[in-house]
Amino acid sequence: MATAAERTTARTDTAHGTTVHRTTAHPAEAAAPATGPVRPTAPVALGLALAVLATLVWSGSFVTSRALGDSVPPVQHAFWRWVVALAVVTPFGARRAWRQRALIRRHLGFVALASLLGVTVYNTLVNQAGVTTPAANMGMIMAASPVLMALYERAGGVRLGARRIAGLVIACAGVLLLVGGDGASFSAGDLWMIAAACCFGSYSALLRRRPAGLDGAGFLFTTFLCGTVLLLPAQGVSLAVQGGFHPAPDTVWPLLYVGVASSAVAFFAWNKAISLIGPSRAGVVYYLQPVCVALLSWALLAEPTGWAQAGCMALILGGVVLGAGARR
Repeated sequence: MATAAERTTARTDTAHGTTVHRTTAHPAEAAAPATGPVRPTAPVALGLALAVLATLVWSGSFVTSRALGDSVPPVQHAFWRWVVALAVVTPFGARRAWRQRALIRRHLGFVALASLLGVTVYNTLVNQAGVTTPAANMGMIMAASPVLMALYERAGGVRLGARRIAGLVIACAGVLLLVGGDGASFSAGDLWMIAAACCFGSYSALLRRRPAGLDGAGFLFTTFLCGTVLLLPAQGVSLAVQGGFHPAPDTVWPLLYVGVASSAVAFFAWNKAISLIGPSRAGVVYYLQPVCVALLSWALLAEPTGWAQAGCMALILGGVVLGAGARR
């Protein structure tokens, strides 16, 4: 059967009295690349804009963790964030998860581990880091997480090139200089943030093993639900030991932000961006996160940003961009 890029012509074989069909390609269409037509400019611009939107929203969550560090205990911050997020995604993902309940039950171990790493532990560690660590430092440490993912790739048998190894070394040097200061000690919040980056890297590596056929919205709802349930024991301990926080505009609005924006809007924007421009181009935008966090923390929290932080930021960003640019 001829494709849309082909033209079928017919001629009559006078010797045999039969009709012979010959397929030829239109010259203009034959010159087009085999991979398909070039995407128009508008979808590419929209995809980049959505990727930037997701990065900005996620950057704001670090500022929120820092802002609520003195008023909302870290565990309670994480718990109510996911309660709000669960309420937002339920209308979209609950029915799909129910239709795929047999598949989810068959891969319950994977779903539980993904929920533990990506929902329960990771965000709790970020909130704990926000008690003592400036938001700019949190964003810069998290910028090294793509390099940590490269380590998981190497452990899985993927051969790393020289550029990726060099990027790993440079980014790790920037992180060590940032959190170590004079090299003598680490602050507790920086260590919590390093643990969060490791947790996020583990979660991201685990996602590559997501079972085929598991719906994205259903998976999102299931992990939100499991992660919130796994947080219940820690929530009970936090309430018993630390007491609850006082609901007020300066606590409720940030929790709504991280629940609705960081956990629902940003995921939607990011997924749509990947569908428009692909994961590699959208992933480059992620490296803007430490810059966004530093600017937001400077504007909203009046956190100072000095030359030392700028130098560490340059090292980390240079390392992750260099490592991401290496061929697989």
